[in-house]
Amino acid sequence: MNFIEELTWRGMIHQMMPGTEELLAKEQVTAYLGIDPTADSLHIGHLCGVMMLRHFQRCGHKPLALIGGATGMIGDPSGKSQERNLLDEETLRHNVACIKKQLSKFLDFDSDAPNRAELVNNYDWMKDFTFLDFAREVGKHITVNYMMAKDSVQKRLNGEARDGLSFTEFTYQLLQGYDFLYLNEHKNCKLQLGGADQWGNITTGSELIRRTNGNECFALTCPLVTKADGGKFGKTESGNVWLDPARTSPYQFYQFWINTSDADAEKYIKIFTTLTKEEVDELVAEQAKDPGLRPLQKRLAKEVTIMVHSEADYNMAVEASGILFGKSTKDNLLKLDERTFLEVFAGVPTYEISKAELAGGIGVLDLLTDKAPVFPSKGDLRRNIQGGGVSIDKEKVTDPNLVVNDSFLLNGKYLLAQKGKKDYSLLIAK
Repeated sequence: MNFIEELTWRGMIHQMMPGTEELLAKEQVTAYLGIDPTADSLHIGHLCGVMMLRHFQRCGHKPLALIGGATGMIGDPSGKSQERNLLDEETLRHNVACIKKQLSKFLDFDSDAPNRAELVNNYDWMKDFTFLDFAREVGKHITVNYMMAKDSVQKRLNGEARDGLSFTEFTYQLLQGYDFLYLNEHKNCKLQLGGADQWGNITTGSELIRRTNGNECFALTCPLVTKADGGKFGKTESGNVWLDPARTSPYQFYQFWINTSDADAEKYIKIFTTLTKEEVDELVAEQAKDPGLRPLQKRLAKEVTIMVHSEADYNMAVEASGILFGKSTKDNLLKLDERTFLEVFAGVPTYEISKAELAGGIGVLDLLTDKAPVFPSKGDLRRNIQGGGVSIDKEKVTDPNLVVNDSFLLNGKYLLAQKGKKDYSLLIAK
């Protein structure tokens, strides 16, 4: 596989230094991509860069994932209008361990292959670097004029930031530049990968290498992923879509991808999966033939959910997604953990009922009118039962004299009442 050809058809190249393709054609290359460790989980905004590393390794080259333990303590002004919160060492160490675990789902760190991935942390080489040494060994090579010309600096100085640009942030590009120099000298790293907003920092690194040791070095960036409607990719009403299931459940994660628009699905399936061009072209043709079947969204959601979580998580997410509108049963409900169950029925009317009363049994007519006003009257409820339009926990109620007790409870505390096909109410026993 040719790395540049692979990224090109996937729409994953924004800028590239001349000579990059020729370098990759003649030797196994080591490249690095920096990852910000300000949280203990990656979110899907990181995924484009991570997929670049994944493709890089699949094409026979050696990827380095650099966790910015030192630079994370400072904050990168690129694309930001606010200075970042600075992190302490203990928090950073925790975040780094969590991120490595997530990255191992995308990259081979453990085999004995010559191109196995490595995780590096710039805190390791920055922690004992004194300010005087840094000023002498790094600062003297890059002029203030050069640093001032960067877009990220200019935007902050021209009023995007309320408080201007701190000296700490101004020096960020030198610190990132030194990472490239260090890895170039110690790991023979000749290529830096990153997002489009990192071009300024990356070129500072290549300039530092050129002026310090004259070694060859190259750069390649991917576009910042956007949505077709102009909205920010990876953001939902509840915030970022995280890779950590404790932050974003597999069900919510799956829902994000399955609900993408047709235009976005066609773009995202190229960026966020390793499907071949032939497979993607076939799915695009299927989608054009019958958009209602949504083969692109279904395959995209499947591939990414399995890659980030697991096949079991994907299967549960599909099952949970079918509960609201499909022909599901009580068994399907019982398979859901409590969190997923509540996520599926988020937004439906909820009513509290007495668990103690339920233990002694409550007639269904009393339960769904007096105890929880799901139906306006017992007469209306009776008519709906006779017409086959009432279910509890996905089981049709056929007898208006049915007595409901605590054996009906899902997860020990919920009853799901259903009127017709899609009108749900959730009864919570307390």
